[in-house]
Amino acid sequence: MPRTTLAWLLLSLMTSPVLAQQPDVAPVMVRELTDIPGKEVLMLTVEYPPGGSDPVHRHDAHGFIYVLEGSVVMQVQGGTAVTLTPGQTFDEGPDDGHVVGRNASTTRPATF
Repeated sequence: MPRTTLAWLLLSLMTSPVLAQQPDVAPVMVRELTDIPGKEVLMLTVEYPPGGSDPVHRHDAHGFIYVLEGSVVMQVQGGTAVTLTPGQTFDEGPDDGHVVGRNASTTRPATF
């Protein structure tokens, strides 16, 4: 993911609507893909506070979500919303619009 895409992703996660609590996004690692020039892998942890959510966005990259704790609701444009619990996964492609990303709980945090 180019640095500009990373910056856009982090900015979109940090500018969620005022009514929803903002997620805490922490980079875990970034690795250049030496066999694919100009590409890299970015791994993050995201913690939604109770009732937290993301604005509608697109990553322009492949995204792979693995839920660590709590419960999250994810949906891409044209897809069905799914509620994920620890150990479950979700993926989205570079052309997918991420229309729902939120904590399923208003009382407990969720981390993925």
